[in-house]
Amino acid sequence: MELLPEIAKRSSVREYSDEPVDAAVLARILEAGRLAPSAKNRQAWRFVVVRDPASRERVQHAAFGQEYVGQAPVIVALCTTNIEYRMPNGQLSYPIDLSIAASFMMLQAEHEELGSCLVTTFREEDVKSVISVPYSMRVVVLLTIGHPASHAPRSERLPTERVVSFDHW
Repeated sequence: MELLPEIAKRSSVREYSDEPVDAAVLARILEAGRLAPSAKNRQAWRFVVVRDPASRERVQHAAFGQEYVGQAPVIVALCTTNIEYRMPNGQLSYPIDLSIAASFMMLQAEHEELGSCLVTTFREEDVKSVISVPYSMRVVVLLTIGHPASHAPRSERLPTERVVSFDHW
C-alpha cells in the first residue's frame, strides 16, 4: 500500500456537488478517525455528524456564512470530552488528538475519492447549540466531506529543505 500519492493529491475542497455521501463510505471515514492515535490512548473525543440540511445551514451561519460549509452533504464536528488533560510536555492533548483524527478522516475521504476541508473559522457556541454539545465540552474543528463540484489545484508546498533539518534547527 502506497499512501504518499494520495497525500500528494489531496487538497481542501470548497465547492461540493449535491450528491449524497454513501453511508458505508461515511462509516469508513469515521472509522479512520476512531482508529487515530491519541495521547495515552485516551480517545477523549466525540465526532458529531451533521447531515440534516437545516442543521447544516445553521452550522454554515455559525461558520460566518462560508458557503461550502453548508453546501457539503456531511459536516463532522470534532469535539473533545476532556478539555483539561495536559501531556507531560505541558501541551493540551485535545487540539493535537483531534487534528490527528481529522487528518486520518481526510486521508480516508481522499482514498474514497471524496473531498474534504478542515474548518476552524466558526463561532463555537453557535455550533455547540446546533448539535447539543454539553457546556463543559469543546467543538475544536469542523470537517466538511462530500463529492467535489470542481477540483482546485493543490496549493504549493514549501520545498523539503525549507521545512526539514537533521540533528539541529
